[in-house]
Amino acid sequence: MLNEILEHNRTFVENQQYEPYRTTKFPDKKLVILSCMDTRLTQLLPEAMNLRNGDAKIIKNAGAIISDPFDNITRSLFVAIYELGAEEVCVVGHHDCGMAGIQPARTVEKMTDRGVPRSVIDTLERSGIRLETWLQGFDSVEESVQKSAAILRNHPLLPEGVPVHGLVIHPETGKLDLVTEGYGKRGL
Repeated sequence: MLNEILEHNRTFVENQQYEPYRTTKFPDKKLVILSCMDTRLTQLLPEAMNLRNGDAKIIKNAGAIISDPFDNITRSLFVAIYELGAEEVCVVGHHDCGMAGIQPARTVEKMTDRGVPRSVIDTLERSGIRLETWLQGFDSVEESVQKSAAILRNHPLLPEGVPVHGLVIHPETGKLDLVTEGYGKRGL
């Protein structure tokens, strides 16, 4: 796969196919989005939201979940706000998400099946890292989006006046459903 990527890239650069994508690092629409890493959303999400290259910062993780107010996701969101000019935030989850109903114990089993020694998992657990908590998903995508938006909306570092919205997208049609609108809101 890597060789195919590099060969394509060589041709891409030589033929200057990058020209239509030129933009700056600052989001033209002053928007930052937290979305799921689901492959169905790679092109669908920007199209469904009428976004072109350069319009928004898009941060992706498994489930569009903010699990801790000071995790890597919130750091990236605040960099987008304070350093790159984003003035609005959208948390966008999706139906049929792999994090819905995930079974953390089964994921840990898959780790050991793929060669992670049980002793490593036991050591992590003894040091306070609870893999089953760390791998926890959600039962309701709407509730998960609401929770992530609330964590950010209530964050002590969120500047006044930055709205945080929550949406759910259908991964086949691109239909967006509003879960929570953030204009003028702090808290839930």
